[in-house]
Parts: sequence; structure tokens; C-alpha cells
Amino acid sequence: MKSPVSDLAPSDGEEGSDRTPLLQRAPRAETGDLPNPGIKPASPASPELAAPVCCSARYNLAFLSFFGFFVLYSLRVNLSVALVDMVDSNTTAKDNRTSYECAEHSAPIKVLRNQTGKKYQWDAETQGWILGSFFYGYIITQIPGGYVASRSGGKLLLGFGILGTAVFTLFTPLAADFGFGALVALRALEGLGEGVTFPAMHAMWSSWAPPLERSKLLSISYAGAQLGTVVSLPLSGVICYYMNWTYVFYFFGLVGIIWFILWICLVSDTPETHKTITPYEKEYILSSLKNQLSSQKSVPWIPMLKSLPLWAIVVAHFSYNWTFYTLLTLLPTYMKEVLRFNIQENGFLSAVPYLGCWLCMILSGQAADNLRARWNFSTLWVRRVFSLIGMIGPAIFLVAAGFIGCDYSLAVAFLTISTTLGGFCSSGFSINHLDIAPSYAGILLGITNTFATIPGMIGPIIARSLTPENTIGEWQTVFCIAAAINVFGAIFFTLFAKGEVQNWAISDHRGHRN
Repeated sequence: MKSPVSDLAPSDGEEGSDRTPLLQRAPRAETGDLPNPGIKPASPASPELAAPVCCSARYNLAFLSFFGFFVLYSLRVNLSVALVDMVDSNTTAKDNRTSYECAEHSAPIKVLRNQTGKKYQWDAETQGWILGSFFYGYIITQIPGGYVASRSGGKLLLGFGILGTAVFTLFTPLAADFGFGALVALRALEGLGEGVTFPAMHAMWSSWAPPLERSKLLSISYAGAQLGTVVSLPLSGVICYYMNWTYVFYFFGLVGIIWFILWICLVSDTPETHKTITPYEKEYILSSLKNQLSSQKSVPWIPMLKSLPLWAIVVAHFSYNWTFYTLLTLLPTYMKEVLRFNIQENGFLSAVPYLGCWLCMILSGQAADNLRARWNFSTLWVRRVFSLIGMIGPAIFLVAAGFIGCDYSLAVAFLTISTTLGGFCSSGFSINHLDIAPSYAGILLGITNTFATIPGMIGPIIARSLTPENTIGEWQTVFCIAAAINVFGAIFFTLFAKGEVQNWAISDHRGHRN
């Protein structure tokens, strides 16, 4: 057992020995596990003494937020499918850039479809503005959302953020009738609503997630985004075919409103204010976190922005999102115009990689916490290794996908493996904000997600400019650039990340004594 003197939190510049304490033999009254090895609060933080998972308030929060992010990403990506049906095919015919390097993969499938939806004369450039306008609103509310959530709680902010997006989605057909400008403005407003959601959720988890359960709880929570993509892409296509494109927005908008009602009724900002949480679970959560949270009333902006571990997360987040947004936006284009899958196959195959990512997020969250709790691996080691796997692995398979030519099966397999491995990052840099500054996790995520939104704004534009003829060689360049950025981000994070609470994030260093 370390002496109290040696248990002081390491300074910002120290590597620190953030290994998990030996929980097996630790009495409940003395030990717990935090990212900092020296922080050993009196809590039942060991795996054997943790509050039960079944019907617990913290896992109810995880599953409700899972469905919240499911709705959120459904609302985000449904336009990319519906837009195909909204645009007059005669307008887009002149913008056809299908490459004939690869043979037609299969004969078109004749499907009896409803064609009552109104058509608009929007060329490719106009469609690009419509799809990109979301990010111009999304980037604005990241940091303000994190700040507000850290001050007044994330429940209402997250709830109304998704509700606002859902309501605006219901008005999408009306905005389209008003014209291009109205639709761009509406999508930007949707981005404003969605921009607060991830920082608000991080702020809530800073009060709800015991350190040894962070990877599990957050991976469950944010995995909803991937499953929302998996479901909404093909489902939006089905709705467009058998009804018309307006029902895509009505359906997902109504689902968002139903979720909001459940969220407001069943969720609380903190364990202290939850109405049905058991006393033992409340004590388990609060005692495991009590020495990690700061009592400072003001945000330490200068030390925060000078913190190298924060910038390690920024670089990793930016790098990961470059590949993520490039594929999210352009994978259907690559499937259709290069590999030449028909539209039915395209909708399904474009969703498969995100199904793999969803499964990987869930499983990696379980693995990360088990490595820390059962095998005594340090928080920093786990975050580094999972980030390396989740960034370098996708880079390798992304490059491989570009160099196998017209081998359809391998191309789809490599792209699926690439996106699936990215799920490891959900237990890597994605939740490192809570390790280094739990009290300001929402603000930190707002900062990193602000930078990480930039690839969504410029990545697809650069990719489009590099593929004027849609040849395999041009797409190899796109994939290699994305892979190189991913590898750089992984290396930077590995070199400069930390796994312990930073000194600027706590108000009383003596509170971290045993």
C-alpha cells in the first residue's frame, strides 16, 4: 500500500503511474479506482462490490441515451437518402460521373415504387450545400453546449437538443417547398440543436459513470449513433420507394418526439436527484467519484487550453473524424459510381460497415473496463492501445480497399473491417476527457468536437476535388490521405495522452490523498 505522501496526484507534466489499484483485496471503505493511481477514495469501486447492473439507474441512462443517439443520427443521415428522391433525375443526369473502370456489378432490380413526392431542380453543387449546411450549425454550439451542461446539467440540454432537431425535421418538406435557402437554413438549425448533444451527454456521465465502468457505459451510450446510421440508411430507402420521401422526415421526427417524452420522465441529471435509484447504487456512484470532481466555480480556461493531453485528444478526434465523415458522406458514391452496385445493394452495403462498428463499440467497452478492473492495466495503457487499434487498423484496411481494384467482395470486406475497427476508439481517446478532467468533460468534448467537425465540412469537398473522373487511382489518393491523417493522430495521441486527472481540473490537490 502506498503511503499518503506518495498518493498525491501527479502533475500535468508527469507520466504518472496511473495503474489500477489491487481491487481484489481492497476493503470497501478505503479503495476505489480512478484514472490516477494515487486517488483512492473510500468507495465500493471494486468489481465485486459494485452496485448491480440489472435495472440500475446508471444503465437505464445508458440505454435511454443509446436510443437518443440512435434517433440523433437517424435525423442526421436520412436526408442523404431522401435527397436522391427529392431531386429531378433530369437535373442530375448531366452531373453523372460514373466510372466505367469496373464492370456493372449486377443488373438493375425493377421495383414498383411510389413516385408522388415532389421533385426539385437542384444540381450537384446545390445538393452539396444542402448536405453541408448541417455542419455550419453543428460547429457553433459545441463549446457553449459543454459550458451550459457543466453549469446547469445535461438532461434538459440534451433532451431539447434532440427535440429541436426532430421538430425541424418534421418541417423539412415545407422548407423544401419554400426553396433552397429555406432548406439550408433549416438544416443549419438542426445542426445547432445536435451540436449540444455530445457535450451534454459527456457532462452527465461525469456525474453518473463510476471510473471502472466508464468504457462500458459510454460505449453503450454512443453506440446508438452507429446503429442509427445502420437502420436509417436502408429504412429511409424503403420509405422512399414504397411511400414517398416526405414520410422519411415525418417518421423519424415523430420517433424523436416520443424519445424526448421518455427522456424527460425517466432521467435525472445526477444520482442525488434521481427518484428511483437505490441507496446502495447512489452511494456506489458518489463515493467512487467524490475525489475526482472539482468545486471550482470558474472554469480554468487558460490551464485547460495549455494542457497537452487535451490537444492530444483534439488531434486524435480530428484525425478519426476525417476518415469517418469522408466515408459516411462518400461511401454510397464510391459503391455506386466506382464499384457500380445498384441502388438496392448500395443502401444495404453502405450500412454494413456501421453495423460492424456498432458491435465493436459495445464489445470494446466491455473489454476495456475488464482490462482495467480485472487485470490491473492502467487507464493510460488502455486508452493508448484502443486508440492505436481503432485508428491504425482502419488506415491499413482503407488503403488495402483502394488497391484491390474491382474485386467487389474484397472491397466491401476491407471497408467494413476498416469502419468496424474504428469502434475501438470509443474506449480510447473518445472518453479520455473523463479521465483527465471529469468536472469539465462536457467542455472538453465541446472543444475537441469543434475541431473534429471541420473534417465533416472540408473532407468530402477535398475528396470530391481529388476524384473528378471517379477512377480507382483517384480514390486511392483519397483513401491514402485519410489513412495518413489517421496514423498521425494515433501516434500523436500515444505520445502525449494522459490517463490521470490533471492538476488544473481539481481545486484541492490535498483532497486526493488517501
